Parts: sequence; structure tokens; C-alpha cells
Amino acid sequence: MDVYRLTKVEARRIAIHAQLLDAPRPTDLVDVVDRLTLLQIDPTAAIAPSADLVLWSRLGSAYQPADLTRAIEHDRTLVETVAFIRSPRDVPAVIAEVRDGKTDPFAARWLETNEPFRRDILALLEKKGPLLSRDIPDTSVEPWPSTGWTNNRNITKMLESLSLRGHVAISGRKGRQRYWDIPERVYPPDLPTLDRDAALQSRNDRRLAALGIARSTGTQMPGEPPYVGEAGVEATVEGTPGTWRVHPAYVGLPFTGRTALLSPFDRLIHDRVRAEQLFGFEYILEMYKPKDNRRWGYFALPVLHEDRLVGKLDAKADRKAGTLVVNAIHEDVRFTKAITAAVRAEIDDLAAWLGLEVTGA
Repeated sequence: MDVYRLTKVEARRIAIHAQLLDAPRPTDLVDVVDRLTLLQIDPTAAIAPSADLVLWSRLGSAYQPADLTRAIEHDRTLVETVAFIRSPRDVPAVIAEVRDGKTDPFAARWLETNEPFRRDILALLEKKGPLLSRDIPDTSVEPWPSTGWTNNRNITKMLESLSLRGHVAISGRKGRQRYWDIPERVYPPDLPTLDRDAALQSRNDRRLAALGIARSTGTQMPGEPPYVGEAGVEATVEGTPGTWRVHPAYVGLPFTGRTALLSPFDRLIHDRVRAEQLFGFEYILEMYKPKDNRRWGYFALPVLHEDRLVGKLDAKADRKAGTLVVNAIHEDVRFTKAITAAVRAEIDDLAAWLGLEVTGA
């Protein structure tokens, strides 16, 4: 098959289209998550939780966080897994990848030693679930090593290990605490069981559909990797090294851009190397840096305008004061009047969605 030869503009537009950040906006929450394949769960809420920001940037102010809760806890059209929200159809591949993959030797030994603990949890959930972790007795044979800063580490570690392997499931939340139950009461009844090869193929195909264009392999990253194996079709992008994999259905589509404010965890910019190579966009999440060492702000939102990443918004939601405080708008490129107006409109829309008034820069 011929190799696609793409310009950077074409590659960027493919990535933006795949992430549902072009126009017109999508309208269905479940369809958006299905297309993106995941929403990363992160507790930071300097403006809003990342999952909500990602959905607002796609759906606009019609989206409300209660819609996401309803989809997960009542309709079961979406599910929460460890660290992510996903479409139920992705769960079998996610489980098979962990279940049949390599386990850290220490973790494998810890799980084997604590087999009675595992059985106790499964029996209790079968009988009394859903339960919060604090309602599950710690009957571990060997504790999980902890520095002491976490509570209930043995129980949480076992529950997450079981969840990743499909033996328990997260059924909902009470604040930041998770309810745990047996999978049969959470997941759809007709989900298939996949072997590891089928799981890897499914994961790569789905990931490429969400990213549009990506590398086959690369440096290991925490969480969901941005690599797609041999999915799609080989491509080159002018001015970038090596080859890419591209989703052929997205090549050559008409493109209508719009302006969007993105979560720092948004998949369009999550792979910082790809963002640099395709968009010329440098970004580091600076919340872990000392204040004086920050260039863009504690929780700066990347700014997308049409087919370029043009800057960062340094803002914070002050809910007690009822304001969205704009500390700075950092321009990576010189803003035209049109860009300035579009960015300001998005800031106003973000504030209205949050129920706040804009103050500051």
C-alpha cells in the first residue's frame, strides 16, 4: 500500500478532527467518550475536573457534569475503570491487556500471597456490594509497602488490581470515594472475552481512531500510551522524522476549525512530543513546579484556534468569590483581532458554564 505523504497542516487537521475539536460540535456525550475512547480522571480542579473540561470543550455549555454521572451510575452507557472513564465496549480489551500481560514480579508475588484476601473481598462484594473501600475489612496476609501517606492502602491496592483484571468493577462514587461491586452488576452482560492478541489489535485500532495520527511505538509513558502499533496506514509528515500511522478515513476530509480551551490532560496535547512535532507547541503542566519557576501558570489551558495551538490560558476558578480569575493569556503566536475575540468568547463561555464572572486580564 502507498505511504500517505502529509503536510503538517493536513496532519494537524486529522488530529483535531479525530479528537472532535473541529466544527460542528458533537452533541451526544456517550458518542464523544466512545470516539475519544477514554476520559482521564484527575482530582485537580483548579478550574474544573479534567474529564469535565474535556467534555465541555467538545460539547459546549450544554454539557453538565451530572450528565456524566448519570451515564456511569444509572444508564451504564459509560463505565469507570481505574483512572479512566470509558465506553463499555473497550473494557474487554483493557482487561485482557492487563490480565494476559506481564505483571511486575513483586506485585505478582504480593497477589499470590494475598490470595485469601482476594477471596474474602470477592465473597463480601458478592453478598453485600456495592461497598466503599472503607467498608471492606483488611484481611491481607502481607501488607503492601507504603510510605504512610495513604490510608487503606492494602484494600485499595487489591481492589484496583482486581478491577484491572476484570474481577471487580467500580459502580459509582460518593464524592471522591469509589463504590466497588462484582462486574456482573456493573458491566453489560454480553461483553466478549478477548485474548491478548485480539485485545492489542482492538486497543491500537481504537486508539488510532481517537488520535487520527500517531507513532507506532515510542518511549514508555504513564497511563494510556499514545502509540498504535501497526494500526492504520503508514504516513510521513513533512518536517518530522520517521514515519507515522494515520487513520485512512480521516485523510482528505474537509476541515472547518473553531476555537477551544483544552484541559492539560487533553489527548490532543497529551503526547508532548507529537504536539511539538505537529503543532510546534511546547507545553509542561506546571502545577508541580514552585510558583516562581512557572512560565504559564499552575493549570494553564492550551488554546486551540482552528488548526493551530496558539497559546495558554492561565486562569483559576475562585468559587467562593464567584469568579473565574484570568491571570494571563500567553500568546505563542501573535494574536490577531479575530483570534483575540474568539479566545475571549471561549473564556466567557467557560465562565458561564461554571456559573462564574470573568475577572482579571
